[in-house]
Amino acid sequence: MFGLNSLVWLLVGCFQWGSRAGRKLPDYTALDKSYEYDGDVIIIGAGAAGLAAARVLEENDVEYIVLEATDHYGGRLQEDRDFADFPIDLGAEWIHNNPEILDVLSGEDGVSETIDLVPHQLEDVYRWDGEEYKEVPQSALNGLFSFFPEHKFKNSTWFSFVEEHFAKKVAHRIQTNSPVTRIDYSADTVEVTTQSGDVFEADKVLVTVSVGVLKSETIEFIPEMSETKKTAIDSVPFLPGVKMFLKFSDPFYPDVVYCSVETGEKAFYDIAFKKDAEDSVLGVLVTGPAAEAYTALSSETEIIDTVLAELDVIFDGAASTNYLGEYRIEKWGERPYTQGTWVEGFRVSKRTRKTLNEPLDGRVYFAGEVYDVYQQMGVPGSILSGLNAIDRLLRDQD
Repeated sequence: MFGLNSLVWLLVGCFQWGSRAGRKLPDYTALDKSYEYDGDVIIIGAGAAGLAAARVLEENDVEYIVLEATDHYGGRLQEDRDFADFPIDLGAEWIHNNPEILDVLSGEDGVSETIDLVPHQLEDVYRWDGEEYKEVPQSALNGLFSFFPEHKFKNSTWFSFVEEHFAKKVAHRIQTNSPVTRIDYSADTVEVTTQSGDVFEADKVLVTVSVGVLKSETIEFIPEMSETKKTAIDSVPFLPGVKMFLKFSDPFYPDVVYCSVETGEKAFYDIAFKKDAEDSVLGVLVTGPAAEAYTALSSETEIIDTVLAELDVIFDGAASTNYLGEYRIEKWGERPYTQGTWVEGFRVSKRTRKTLNEPLDGRVYFAGEVYDVYQQMGVPGSILSGLNAIDRLLRDQD
């Protein structure tokens, strides 16, 4: 869902997974089909997967409700249109594919041609190991982009894309501030209980909460999930993470500085890359132990001071000199209804993915980026998994 993973793949050699991504896109999805389903459905979670599934139900006149734990839809997709002179993705930011993937996701031909996109073809990238600041060869960057093209939204965001093509169509069926605590599928109908004690009944349920929430076992399943399924969930790497935005008077930094860490990733990168913006905004994306080191500090001010000190070492004091005192921090790993950042699809085996996708008693289904059988990253994976799961849910009439 967030990511500078393509650069990481370049450096660690995970090419095979990426090369298959484009070819694995489906020729058609649930948005291209019609369904006759005489029953009702509860969707748990109004992130990309849940919203995509809800649109299918809406367009096929299926009775449904979406229960969302927070006070807004979008899940880890959020945006800030006030911090800079261009909208900023607070969550997922990259389109890990060619622009045409937006047509597949929206179910509408030509959508990609209506959205201004920036080819994320990096030109100025360095590695930093704490002592050596070393440039990544341009030939390697060019090879990466030709092999695994990526793009970013120029004047919009992933959030606005999902809002326009999914959320607005189903917003009237979303009940916010309704964290689910129990899913009881032991009887003929499935009972879903929220934190406030409200009980909802449906013939089938689609669970789209993050794998971090499932790992935490804050949702009780009755009967319990099998040990095999629990083991599969626990095996999925879902690291804590922090995303920061700092505003500077001048862009003293390159396109990306990839920092060496033992687990997870850490990078400084130009948020305004090729966006024709006047504001200079540096992004800081950190996952794993390095992120926990930041969040363990006593205040946001201390976090920012620590980041500035690190940047000053790399750039000879330029960070403190150019810092305008404006920042924003998103602690995704500490969000109670997220509890992590994103899933790297190539780290999940086919067997694990198959186990994760198995419904409970043919009535409780699952969707989200980790369940995506098309092996797309981030938002595309989430949307496609939602469409795939709701297709299976509606076709399974037994």
